[in-house]
Amino acid sequence: MNPHEISLVKISFQKVAPIADQAAALFYARLFELDPALRELFHGDMAEQGRKLMQMLALAVNGLDRLETLAPAVRALGMRHAAYHVRDEHFDTVGEALLWTLGKGLGPEFTAEMQAAWARAYWLLAETMKAGARDALALQSRHVA
Repeated sequence: MNPHEISLVKISFQKVAPIADQAAALFYARLFELDPALRELFHGDMAEQGRKLMQMLALAVNGLDRLETLAPAVRALGMRHAAYHVRDEHFDTVGEALLWTLGKGLGPEFTAEMQAAWARAYWLLAETMKAGARDALALQSRHVA
C-alpha cells in the first residue's frame, strides 16, 4: 500500500471509531444477512465480539505503515481463526460486509478512492490471515499423521 492509501484508511477509521459499537453491530448484521450460516461460527456475546473486531481493526489500521511488524500478528490471528472453522471463502463475505459497513458509517465521505484503499488494506490483511490458517492446518495434519 502506498502512503496515500494508508492515510485514507487511517483518516476514515478515525471517523468510524466514535461509533465503533454501532459499526460493529451493522457489520455483523450485514455479515449474517450475506451468509446466515456464518452465525454458527459465533458463540459468545456479540457486543463483546464487536469490541474485539473494532480493536483488531484499530491495531491493523494503525500498523499499515509498519507491515513487517503487523504481519506476524495478523498471521497468528489467521492461525487462531482456522480453529474456529473459518474458510477462505468466508473472507470474501467479511470483506463485502466491511466495505458496506464503512459506506454506511461514513456516508458520502466514503469515496471510491477511500473504498479502493480499504479494499486493498483488507485483502492484504486477509491474505496474511489465510496464510496463517494454512500454516495451522498444515501443523494440525502433521500432528494427526
